[in-house]
Amino acid sequence: MTVLRVAAAQLGTGRDPVANLRLATDAVRRAADAGAELIALPEATLACFGSDLRAVAEPLDGPFATGLRKVAADLGVVVVAGLFEPAADGRVHNTLLATGPGVEASYRKIHLYDAFGSRESDLVAPGNEIVPFDFGGAVIGLSTCYDLRFADQFSALGRAGAELVVVPASWGAGPGKEDQWDLLTRARAADAQAWLLACGQAYAPPSGTDPLGIGRSALITPTGHAVARLSASADLLLGAVDTEVVAAVRSAVPILAVPILAVPILAVPIL
Repeated sequence: MTVLRVAAAQLGTGRDPVANLRLATDAVRRAADAGAELIALPEATLACFGSDLRAVAEPLDGPFATGLRKVAADLGVVVVAGLFEPAADGRVHNTLLATGPGVEASYRKIHLYDAFGSRESDLVAPGNEIVPFDFGGAVIGLSTCYDLRFADQFSALGRAGAELVVVPASWGAGPGKEDQWDLLTRARAADAQAWLLACGQAYAPPSGTDPLGIGRSALITPTGHAVARLSASADLLLGAVDTEVVAAVRSAVPILAVPILAVPILAVPIL
């Protein structure tokens, strides 16, 4: 059995990576002081959407990632945060960096937000691999924001052994979006049969761009129950992840052990 103390640092980041790094490191320190061992920051912690993503993008050995590595190493914690790195085709990757003692992993967002009138793929190149990593006796998976709408990705993480999935997000506000976020975070935890720690950008009134977050960071059990949830404003969520719960759920309802079926699609004539 592993019990991992986790935190979601719900922030509202701006367009200045230097200021955002200060904001992020301060939040990591507060979470570590509160006992967290793994600390999630939002998608786009480097710079918010609406920034010139090509101009702010940095490689994974750039100053922003290096600053996160330093605070994680100094405090002996793992930090998961969203940033943008240059892509080979001139776009950028929407990347999660996980870093800390014994951990160095990165995940490039697979499903891009081409929805509700937005076109993330105009500026962002997709990734193509799921990413689990080991930390503290647990297997951790990574996903980002719009990935929540794709159940197969979370089932695949569960089959890869993930006992906790960390989901940084910048979930745009709009009619029904809070309900959709709540539903999808709960459903994807149940699909993976894993704990799910979702960390969103805090809500701020729009200023020249659409709202970049709704808050509502949450810790969800492997059966889809929200044991903790924040409101819209900047805040810190703290919780504990018990991997024994994961094992019990997967034993009682062994859906991940069932082979994936290729179901034929039948053409039905229209009469």
